[in-house]
Amino acid sequence: MTSTSSNSNQKLKTRHLTMMGLGSAVGAGLFLGVGVGIQASGTSVLLSYIVAGIVVAAVMAMLGEMAAARPSLGSFATYAGQAFGNEARFGLGWLYWFMLVMVMGSEITGASAIISAWFDIAPWIPAFIAVTFFAVVNFAAVRGFGEFEFWFAIIKVAVILAFIVLGMLIVVGLWPTDIPVRLGNFSENFLPHGAPGFAAGLLAVAFAFGGIELVTIAAAESEDPARNVATAVRAVIFRILVFYVGAVAIISLLLPFAQIQGADVAAQSPFTLLLESAGIPGAAGFMEIVIVIALLSSFNAQIYGTSRLVYNMAKEGNAHRAFLKIGSTGSPINAVILSVIFAFGSVILQWWNPPGLLAFLFNAVGGCLLVIWMMITLSYLKLHPELERGGETTALKLPGYPYIPWLVVAAMISLIILMVFDPGARGQVVSVLVLCGALVILAKVLPLKRAEKNR
Repeated sequence: MTSTSSNSNQKLKTRHLTMMGLGSAVGAGLFLGVGVGIQASGTSVLLSYIVAGIVVAAVMAMLGEMAAARPSLGSFATYAGQAFGNEARFGLGWLYWFMLVMVMGSEITGASAIISAWFDIAPWIPAFIAVTFFAVVNFAAVRGFGEFEFWFAIIKVAVILAFIVLGMLIVVGLWPTDIPVRLGNFSENFLPHGAPGFAAGLLAVAFAFGGIELVTIAAAESEDPARNVATAVRAVIFRILVFYVGAVAIISLLLPFAQIQGADVAAQSPFTLLLESAGIPGAAGFMEIVIVIALLSSFNAQIYGTSRLVYNMAKEGNAHRAFLKIGSTGSPINAVILSVIFAFGSVILQWWNPPGLLAFLFNAVGGCLLVIWMMITLSYLKLHPELERGGETTALKLPGYPYIPWLVVAAMISLIILMVFDPGARGQVVSVLVLCGALVILAKVLPLKRAEKNR
């Protein structure tokens, strides 16, 4: 097992992994962006969440099976290397690192904009304080990081559950309000833009589930990786699907369709609009706090994920040996510093906003997730028979091999085809192809360790 810490009382527990997975997928994108999918495909977006949720559940089950058998901080990058060689490990590892660094910059920019408005200060001040604080958290023992993520996630999950319960009370008439139940949204607005709208909604929904793969990275630093990752993956998959579908169903039942939009600020969020309609005082301010917590939680988790990934790649010869340096707490110091530097760089890039560059980078981010999920599935197809022959499989197994993995591959290809024919998403395909091409060239040119395909 690859781990940066050997002291068991510093390691992550199952509760840390489970809440980390929930917190990574339940973020500001849900609170602010859920209206985008509903506007695109109407109330048929519930089917989109179910379809995308099943696909992501299968991907996570495949990844969880490999992580339980062979725990590694490199997670899917390591398994891609074991299946297809070191170039695949190099490319997928740095692709994921790039994706998280760009998202980190976006998250800290969003959080600092809200905080700066609270205190009437320049946005760079809360950004600098937050990045410095979470760098210190990630320099400490991994258990400290796990506690932060656990309590951050508890707050987000509690808000979602409270929102669903409140919505159910309104629907059955047990909450004192005159909000009507809008069953017409499910007949008049089921497919307001036809098949193209459903396709656009499916794309928006698919990317909402990104982030839960961090669980399998963190599992390598838990007390019992095989057992913990199996428990966390099972819990995360079901609960996220319930949270998303439940929240979207409540919004669709209780808000006028014209009000359900994507939101740039908390006051425009469908969650805020419904809370205000239900007579909850200070709803906008409350949702701002929740959104800031969601953004900072994801930022913290991604510093962790990127730093561990770089540390593991350094062990495998795909990053400089300087990133192997471990502090007294077991944290990979230089790898954390690299993540923090590039997080600052991403923030500066967004405030500078050179013409065309930022759009290209974020388009690439949008397509990275599909590449990663596709490679997880293909790696599983290659490694599962090897795990079976070697007696490495655990209780966590995906049923239906090889039919379900191939169905997932077909679903991914279908999503890519939808993106090619969707003018709004086509740029993501082009940008990620350019990025992947650059990584392939680097893998050929750089003097990398030529690792064997197996361990």
